[in-house]
Amino acid sequence: MPTREPASRGGSGAKGARASGRAAKAAERPIALGYDPRHQFIGLHLRKERWAVAVAHRRAGKTVACIADLISKASTCRRKDGRFAYIAPQLNQAKDIAWHYLLEYTEPFAPRRKVNASELWVELPNNRARIRLYGADNPDRLRGLYLDGVVLDEYGDMEPGMWARVIRPLLSDREGWATFIGTPRGKNAFWKMWKKAGSDPDWMQLTLKASETRLLSDKELADVRKTLDDEEYAQEYECSFDAAVRGAYWGKEIAAAEAAGRIAEVPFDPALRVHTAWDLGMADSTVIWLFQPHGLAGETRVIDVIKGEGVGLDWYASELDRSRERHGRAGGTWLWGDHFLPHDAAVRELGTGKSRIETLRELGIHATICPNLPVEDGIQAVRQLLPRCWFDRTRCARGIEALRMYRRDYDERRQEYGLRPVHDWTSHYADAFRYFAVGYRPLPASAYRPRRKMRLGWIA
Repeated sequence: MPTREPASRGGSGAKGARASGRAAKAAERPIALGYDPRHQFIGLHLRKERWAVAVAHRRAGKTVACIADLISKASTCRRKDGRFAYIAPQLNQAKDIAWHYLLEYTEPFAPRRKVNASELWVELPNNRARIRLYGADNPDRLRGLYLDGVVLDEYGDMEPGMWARVIRPLLSDREGWATFIGTPRGKNAFWKMWKKAGSDPDWMQLTLKASETRLLSDKELADVRKTLDDEEYAQEYECSFDAAVRGAYWGKEIAAAEAAGRIAEVPFDPALRVHTAWDLGMADSTVIWLFQPHGLAGETRVIDVIKGEGVGLDWYASELDRSRERHGRAGGTWLWGDHFLPHDAAVRELGTGKSRIETLRELGIHATICPNLPVEDGIQAVRQLLPRCWFDRTRCARGIEALRMYRRDYDERRQEYGLRPVHDWTSHYADAFRYFAVGYRPLPASAYRPRRKMRLGWIA
């Protein structure tokens, strides 16, 4: 795809004016990036809309197209020190997928371009516009920046709040643009973006199915069908959001909960104890689920989930108190049950000489260490627990999405699943839920307080 030739800097006065004129004329001459756009992406390159969502089958070339689009728009950016970003779910993914394309298609700007391989950015010589690769696994690295344009690749694998809480504010003062690309992973945040793009005139929607683009031969597609089941093929090559997430551990159980109406409004019940399960991170995220098991009814009510990053344990203790307020129980009855923590919470930290379980005890939270079982056993325990769970659809929305998306790693090259789960934003929610599944033991019937009056229709 052609872009503009880098313009030279002019001086002051008539000499500067002549230099600026020469630069302006030079800017009119296209410079070839060595990128030959596939006709399926021409509309994306020529779009007038500020926002775009492109759902494309495997090997359609969406990443190449978007890197070229970033370079083209960066090279013609009229603002001083333009900033553009390509964001993948993890930084190592961004480097593996996009870095060599960024170097290849900015080669025409060499030797005056600047390249920082350690920080993964390229700066163009004509206007000092910079394109940098980031990972959504470290959102704090993005805070405080500004952006003129951004591409979010495989947005469905990112935490759902990444766009609204982190990326969107970075575009405001520069009135920047954004493009979301990826393949379906069920009806997640990416699906919501795609649906929005289909009905909002400010958004462009592009869908590229393998059966329609003809980018892959019939022979190749037939061979792919031999290695994938029908749902996997529909998801990866026919852009189906209705197919189950490939390799998901609990996708069917979450779908069954939706079909049975067990993802609904689930109010707090003062007659039941509130148990919590924690996945403790250091620089990583920490997640706390809040449960109300009802042994007599044979159900577990999941009433809330809390997530934080880069804050101390005192913040989580305060957040649990705020959860009481959210449920209208400030000063009212709230019976705490057990607080389940992973086994490493008992390890003493070198800086303080205290373990996190001791720190929580000082904050009034008397926690229980979960059995240190293999991850596979915990996954199976959750699989057995989920058919008895009721989820509050509003307070647990992000956590429900994480449980739906938690999945095994898939090796594209070897065309087979790995033995371990993918470690991404879903892991924190999944691990905390797993600790409850392996740590909680139902109370005897005598432990439940009798109700003065049965409240029917509590899930309405």
